[in-house]
Amino acid sequence: MKRSTITLLAAVGAGLAVSGCFSAPVRSGDDSARTAATGSAAGTGNANVSSKLERCDRPAGTIAIVENQSSDWYHYITREYRLTSTVPVLRLLIQQSNCFVVVERGRAMAHMKQERALEASGELREGSSFGKGQMVSADYSLDPQVLVSARDTGGLRGALGGWSGALGVVGGVLGSIKSNEAATLLTLVDNRSGVQVAVAEGSAKNFDWGLGGALFGGSGGGALGGYTRTPQGKVIAGAFVDAYNQLVVAMRSYAPQTMGDRGLGTGGRMAVDGAPQPVSANGGAGTGSVLRDAQQRLNDLGYDAGSPDGKFGSKTASALRQFQTDRGIAVTGRLDTATRAELAR
Repeated sequence: MKRSTITLLAAVGAGLAVSGCFSAPVRSGDDSARTAATGSAAGTGNANVSSKLERCDRPAGTIAIVENQSSDWYHYITREYRLTSTVPVLRLLIQQSNCFVVVERGRAMAHMKQERALEASGELREGSSFGKGQMVSADYSLDPQVLVSARDTGGLRGALGGWSGALGVVGGVLGSIKSNEAATLLTLVDNRSGVQVAVAEGSAKNFDWGLGGALFGGSGGGALGGYTRTPQGKVIAGAFVDAYNQLVVAMRSYAPQTMGDRGLGTGGRMAVDGAPQPVSANGGAGTGSVLRDAQQRLNDLGYDAGSPDGKFGSKTASALRQFQTDRGIAVTGRLDTATRAELAR
């Protein structure tokens, strides 16, 4: 190899060794995204928001972030990468987007309770007003999950090692190339019903070249495969931006899942042999057959339930309430389990 080539390689290697590490921009969602979670937010105002973050004209409701800190992924990112909770990143993204209003359900709850305890003890100034009835309920809960990987290609390390041996350079250029990737999941749950209303997956990737060790001199050089620092925090934030954006996009065309003539949680369509016929939310059976039989039974007993057509109307509801009153059972106006049992007598 020519001396000029050797000199050029040595200069490049020395420059990289001094700089320590070169990182390509994190790419969130698409290749052109250069930033992830950044800037600030206060009320509806914000500053330095990523241009890649989706925004809403008005919030869809209040939201609490529920991070499972006993999960395997949480232990991994905190121990392996020395990262902290994902909650602050998500709070920033959510408030900047104006798609939800964030409410506290984390560690600050203890301080909120402490202030109320101080007021109850009489220690706070008059008019501090920390009494009951002021906290805002959380309409939704957001459950974040992280899946990370760091895979060593080994290519650059082997090549540099070969050059080092050929050139007789003591210590050589020691380094590694790693592909840092993160995949995240955001699950949105309605707190009143417990129904999952939305879920989104996001991903981000960053190529990081880490170089360590001495180019010339010394007997030990650097550690083989030395990886000077990890960009996993940036990559995970980028993956959350991607997941959150997809969640917001899906919300814009949101329509609740429906079972048609049945209410959620009152019995599925895949019936199990021997199970009682489920009743829908409006008081009728899923297929109408159970309600039709009940209407006929009410008519036979002298309660005007209207035509036994399997449709739940005002006459059926009135007949059920009168029947329930006469039989001394809970007056719901619905064909519930207790009413069906009483009708079967």
